[in-house]
Amino acid sequence: MLREVAQELYLYAYPIVLMEITRRQQTNFAEPGKRGAPMNQFLHSPKFPPAKFKGVVRANHDTLYSNFWGDVSKEPLILSVPDTGDRYYLLQFLDLWTDVFESLGTRTTGNGAAEFALVGPGWDGDLPAHVTAIRAPTPHFWVIGRTQTNGKADYPNVHEIQAGFRLAPLSRWRSGGPAPEGPVHDDVDMATPPVKQIRSLEAGEYFEWFAQLANQHPAHFNDYPLLHRVEMVTGWKPGESLGFAALPNAVRTALAEVVETARTRFPGGAISQGSLVNGWHSANEGLGTYGTNYRARAAVARMGLGANVPEDSTYPTAYVDEHGHKLDSANRYVLHFERDQLPPVNAFWSVTIYNRDSFFIENEIDRYALGDRDPMRYNHDGSLDIFIQAQRPDEHQVPNWLPSDPQGGPFSLTARLYWPKPEALGGSWHMPPVRRID
Repeated sequence: MLREVAQELYLYAYPIVLMEITRRQQTNFAEPGKRGAPMNQFLHSPKFPPAKFKGVVRANHDTLYSNFWGDVSKEPLILSVPDTGDRYYLLQFLDLWTDVFESLGTRTTGNGAAEFALVGPGWDGDLPAHVTAIRAPTPHFWVIGRTQTNGKADYPNVHEIQAGFRLAPLSRWRSGGPAPEGPVHDDVDMATPPVKQIRSLEAGEYFEWFAQLANQHPAHFNDYPLLHRVEMVTGWKPGESLGFAALPNAVRTALAEVVETARTRFPGGAISQGSLVNGWHSANEGLGTYGTNYRARAAVARMGLGANVPEDSTYPTAYVDEHGHKLDSANRYVLHFERDQLPPVNAFWSVTIYNRDSFFIENEIDRYALGDRDPMRYNHDGSLDIFIQAQRPDEHQVPNWLPSDPQGGPFSLTARLYWPKPEALGGSWHMPPVRRID
């Protein structure tokens, strides 16, 4: 039982420790810049990531980001959003445990201008009459904003919308004025990715840090059965400090073993990637909000921190063709959509290509994705073909060409469905297979 609980505690702790490392790295700036911004200040991306971008895997060429880390431990924040007209946008709110607790934007609150008050879990006070209150489950949280961007020529329109996203503490909201400079801490590792930093932590550091965070950021109500098991085995419970050196020797050994194992093999076994149809993996359940599935929550944080709920976006991904063979840039492929089988979305869709390391593939036309906002040529019957190959095709096919790697090697495809319709979520619609044509 001791080893089982040790593994459960490691997986339970993983998301909040990873989020804290990420928060410290992304907010360790005096003012907004290219890589981050202080707490309670927006960081707006002015353009799509370039071909050489290696900041995150599987980046998109569909939206420009507007992100911030919020702190409502002392007072509420007032968030103002502009009127975006007919343009899709999303503000995704994640608590420090990585659960999505709010989605603002086109799907849920519409595209009109609005103001919201973001308040802490225990806050009680008066707010301006016209704002909508949103209660954060944890004092710190992360907001990932996405605004529909229809190619590079659309940047100026998106920048105007981004300028309309405003954030200020309640005490400064009425008076206005510039935001103060943020503190910069020399002891924050700004070079090492958070997933590598967390692997380098010793057991004592890992679990003591977790306990500090758990005391600051309330557990979810359905976490307490697990926390009771942890208390029964280790003696620790939320609200108390955890002195690793003072734990019984058997407990220290079990916790140290699971941390050491996690350096090379993530505990808990493999996590299902959802359904596999026509060579595409689709996970339309269990993302964004996890309940007590701590194993899945930890695995998603490790592989793709900040996952959306499926109702906002889904990401079918293909590594193989229709016969189960790995996609390879030495071959030519076609992705064919029948007229009545185009991706069913309320917003928009795209297909992005990535190299073996899940980064963009440099190519002669600087194209990394194709979707319904691109000037592709549809067939006479309304169907659509996307041609995936390294060599430039015939000129009439170039508008539908998604270039693979001229250097050869494996690649993968990710489709993005923004605000998917019920048939995409319920399983009655699937991405068509990728067919090899040579």
